[in-house]
Amino acid sequence: MASLLMLFACLVLGVLVARFAKPPAGIVHGINWWVVHVALPALVLALIPKVAFDAQLWFLVATMWVVFFGAWLLFALLGRWLGWSRGRIGALTVVCGLGNTSFMGYPMMQAMHGKEGLALAVVADQLGCFPLLASAGVVVASLYAGRTPQPRVIVRRVLTFPAFLSLVVGIVVGLLGGWPALFDGVFAPIGATLTPLALFSVGLQFKFHLGERQAIALGMGLGWKLVLAPLLCLAMGAAAGVGGLVLTVGVLQAAMAPMISAAILADEYGLEPPLANTVLGAGIVLSLLTVPLGSAWLGGV
Repeated sequence: MASLLMLFACLVLGVLVARFAKPPAGIVHGINWWVVHVALPALVLALIPKVAFDAQLWFLVATMWVVFFGAWLLFALLGRWLGWSRGRIGALTVVCGLGNTSFMGYPMMQAMHGKEGLALAVVADQLGCFPLLASAGVVVASLYAGRTPQPRVIVRRVLTFPAFLSLVVGIVVGLLGGWPALFDGVFAPIGATLTPLALFSVGLQFKFHLGERQAIALGMGLGWKLVLAPLLCLAMGAAAGVGGLVLTVGVLQAAMAPMISAAILADEYGLEPPLANTVLGAGIVLSLLTVPLGSAWLGGV
């Protein structure tokens, strides 16, 4: 409970600072740069060599694919039925198909399931959600914005992302027996800065402005992201015989709030940015309730 309270406190502090303290220009960019380029790679290097790889880990990656491509299918069909614009369909696909599995997923998994849960959350994010953002997410955004995807740029973005490179190094180090204790003493404290800074950054960027005729799209988007998608992943895992912490973390990462970077992607491609930001803000708030409730429920399933 104390860990979850800390997450909420960091988020609220970010909201209050953005609203009343007039933080310096560029503070969000600076914090995000540290989180993405320093804290996240350090955390990956600290945790991945300790992950005991087994056959069930496929589920952590598969859930991310189910959430994204399920969203694409659902909103393409709903959009045709309801007469939505291509921008709205693309926005909901990208924002509700990609979860905040790092900035919110890491600290929440650590708070609820300790370092073992955090390590599994890294696998779901770095092998599942991030590659989807950099590949399928960009393809969908390009298609619905009327642009042509650039495969070379997509591949380069994935292969040069700092945390992905750290993931590859971490896997190799793990196969070789792990880091010496001296290295663990360096990576772990740096990686620990991710949790408070990531949630503080989310708070700084929090926005919620419900526009006209957005309520139905908002409800359907969050209904998929926070409820239907994780339930579908739970059913898939149960049918495949996946259990234990792998099942729990996979389902909870599928239930995580929409990804901040996905909303930025929607904005860059002109995919109804006001709706994308509204879904993002509402999803962040609701997930602080739905994810812990889901974790408690899964503990009894």
